[in-house]
Amino acid sequence: MMNRIMLGIQGVEDEAQMEKVVAALARQKGVLKTEVQQLGQVTVEYDPHRLTVMDLIRAVREEGFLAGML
Repeated sequence: MMNRIMLGIQGVEDEAQMEKVVAALARQKGVLKTEVQQLGQVTVEYDPHRLTVMDLIRAVREEGFLAGML
């Protein structure tokens, strides 16, 4: 069973930065789907047996942005 969450991303100023964040999330083993809702918001569908919300937030932080659940 997959979990779905919406993350708010702080510091994203344009589509290129948003694409960078989405790519980082999509690279995580256990992420099934990412969908941009608007600039600074992304929905992530993931396997909770392989990843935690903190893993997803950490992936965003490694790209230089802050993230949190919405």
